[in-house]
Amino acid sequence: MPSIPLGGGYGPMGMPPGAPPTGPGGGKGWLWGLGGAVVASAVWAGVLFATGGFEDETKADLAGYRYRTNLCTPTDTQPFEDAGYEQKDESGSSSTSTSNPQHSSSENAALDSMTCNIDFEPSGSSSSDYSSVWLYTTASLHKKTNPGPEFEAQYRSYEDQKTSTYSYEVSPVSGLGDEAYVVKQNNSSSSNTGAYVILAVRDGWMTYQSTWSQYVSSSSSGSAKTPEEATELLKKSAESTLEKMKE
Repeated sequence: MPSIPLGGGYGPMGMPPGAPPTGPGGGKGWLWGLGGAVVASAVWAGVLFATGGFEDETKADLAGYRYRTNLCTPTDTQPFEDAGYEQKDESGSSSTSTSNPQHSSSENAALDSMTCNIDFEPSGSSSSDYSSVWLYTTASLHKKTNPGPEFEAQYRSYEDQKTSTYSYEVSPVSGLGDEAYVVKQNNSSSSNTGAYVILAVRDGWMTYQSTWSQYVSSSSSGSAKTPEEATELLKKSAESTLEKMKE
């Protein structure tokens, strides 16, 4: 069996450098003190584990919102129907038709995600009028990370997205959640009319986004909602939808 160095890498007889000299009873006292410290540390560690002291005490503030497998169920479409829109009927053959509305969801220990997409058309529109209207809604329950510090910055970044034909305007909205913002697209093109508006809401660790996207061709007899009108429709829908998401 190979011999083990007496120093053990610490100095004479394995004593750590700078330890008290070992006179009569000196080494024994130092070892007793070290042993007491080790025991005290072990006891304190046990208390922390037992009481959850080593765990992250920050709890997700979901503000009463619950995960929904179908976000379209609580989504309030009445404001849009009152404004003269109706959901498009599913049409076409079974191989080409798509459901309307469409929804998806994902439940995860860190993040729950929900979406709802509804395709509208103006009530009484003819087949010759080309008009498309989408209401796309998403909601997320953040279970591990607080979205608050980055929420405003996420939507303010739209202000830096500009082209020769469009730009974005971001404004705060009061009365919805802890904070809310509306993003309006300003389009300078004259070939068509349309509106693209995003309403974003954060309530605790829940985030919600509802997007109105409308396109009306220049040859159509109809007209698109202004960004201001679309904003009011989104706000009315959000107020009711967010309440229903807590039920």
